[in-house]
Amino acid sequence: MPDKPVATPRFPYKSDRLKPLRAFCQTVRLGSVSRASETLYVTQPAITLQLQALERELGMALFERSGRRLTPTREGQVLYELAQPLVESLDGLAGSFREKVRGLDAGELNIAANSSTILYLLPKIVEHFRSQHPDVHLTLHNAVSADGTDLLRSDAVDLAVGSMLDVPADLSYAPVYRFEPLLIAPPDHPLITQRTLKLEDLSPYGLILPPKRLVTYRLVDLVFQQNRVPYTVALEVGGWEVIKQYVAMGMGISIITSICMTDADHDRLASRSLSEWFPSRSYGVVVRKGKYLSPQARAFIELIQPHLFAHRGHDEGGPSER
Repeated sequence: MPDKPVATPRFPYKSDRLKPLRAFCQTVRLGSVSRASETLYVTQPAITLQLQALERELGMALFERSGRRLTPTREGQVLYELAQPLVESLDGLAGSFREKVRGLDAGELNIAANSSTILYLLPKIVEHFRSQHPDVHLTLHNAVSADGTDLLRSDAVDLAVGSMLDVPADLSYAPVYRFEPLLIAPPDHPLITQRTLKLEDLSPYGLILPPKRLVTYRLVDLVFQQNRVPYTVALEVGGWEVIKQYVAMGMGISIITSICMTDADHDRLASRSLSEWFPSRSYGVVVRKGKYLSPQARAFIELIQPHLFAHRGHDEGGPSER
């Protein structure tokens, strides 16, 4: 009598290879089982069981705890780099298929940017995109840097547009354009009319700056500290339009990037370059590494070209923050 074939052991999680790999990738990306479960709308115990089954199958630990955060082991990082593109491609398959069938004139696009980027940088790009793809539902999420990266990591947005000083390992930043640092003051201000300008000349005048939590304030503080030049902050206020208005009223001076100066400002404000002391600021596109970019996202990125930004006389090309 012939021997019966040996039955291959069956594991429930193997019926859908994508689930444990998706749980694994989300846990690596977000650093915790609880956050992965919220993103995937699955219970924490279910995520834990999938991860444990994956570790048993591979015969090695995939995570280690670093404080309150789960970080991948060396082997876990290797698996993540292999699995992430597969998970992204499969998760995007249905949407990609629909987009191929219907073309670009459908779907949606979510972009994170801070208020100054939305106000000064994106209008021309959005106008071009809307004229070419009028049926795509475009949403601009107003977010500061930290919030924007959180939105990217949770896949709440497709991409971010703005400036970055420090780029996290899980994100990619492609700087597109660079903007010059400027001193702004009323046209008759002594700092505008004097022949030469030194950093020390700014000391007697109060600065109007964005709140301390924003990069601009920290950058201004760093430059003055490095040069051992004292300075005074007369007023902290959010929004470059508000800052420019207060400067025009004679309440202080400010340090901005040239992206924030419009043609309408030249009647009430004058500016001088501060590039000798302050770095220029770059703006560009930020995406999560390994993320599937929809045709809508790729079409928008392709529109971010230097000539779209060159509508102001101060502009030059390169990287920075908000």
